[in-house]
Amino acid sequence: MACRQARRLRLRPEGEAQEMSVEVIKARMLGEVPHGFLGRVGGVSTGIYAGLNVGLGSEDEREAVLENRRRAAEAVLPDADIARVYQIHSPDVVTVTDAIDPEDPPKGDAMVTNRPGLLLGIVTADCVPVLFADTEAGVIGAAHAGWKGALTGVTDNTLAAMERLGADRSRIRCAIGPCIAQKSYEVDAAFYQRFAAENPENERFFSDGKTGHYQFDIEGYVAARLAQAGVTQIECLGEDTYSQPDRFFSYRRSCHRGEPGYGRQISLIGLPV
Repeated sequence: MACRQARRLRLRPEGEAQEMSVEVIKARMLGEVPHGFLGRVGGVSTGIYAGLNVGLGSEDEREAVLENRRRAAEAVLPDADIARVYQIHSPDVVTVTDAIDPEDPPKGDAMVTNRPGLLLGIVTADCVPVLFADTEAGVIGAAHAGWKGALTGVTDNTLAAMERLGADRSRIRCAIGPCIAQKSYEVDAAFYQRFAAENPENERFFSDGKTGHYQFDIEGYVAARLAQAGVTQIECLGEDTYSQPDRFFSYRRSCHRGEPGYGRQISLIGLPV
């Protein structure tokens, strides 16, 4: 099954001034499960981090980042704690059974849980955020799929970890959030060969670019990995982080502009108490 294009829903929390409201992008596939893909709209950061920068690893003011994280959580599941991992572009998954110390998060690139009242939070700035839910089992997941993690199986491992908590992949619904689009993602021949060597069918996710280069469809690749793993309910938002500077942070765009740093956006999913 290929990825199904989404109709985007944008929700703005009440009680804040319009210019400070947070944009939350919802996936129809996830229904009433508390979730959201958040960009940069609605935060308190300034300068190159202007907006809802949630990256504690950036050079932004820590107080601003923490306030942005609070606003993000409040917009998706009020009063919930955000659980996060120290992302390392790996295929590793953390099973969350309790609140995670924000000052000492475990290393990994995906999380799963069946505990109500927790928000799983993945930060990205071009990489692919994927949210998972099996509502019948009460199990959710969130994954950060950069090209390394995607290639080495971070989404496959997330599905397996959810099953260990009682989920069934035939019921799991997945939403793929804002990420760098194929038209914006230029890669070299060595990058292309790495994917082609892993599986010759991966060539379909590359189109010709300038001489010696290709354009990589990482969103399509992640969707195909999910489908190959047995997921039949997949939705893509089709939002390009690179080409929408007013709405999303982008690592590659910041590099092309010669900026000294870049912000990160967050994708959240939780279970209500």
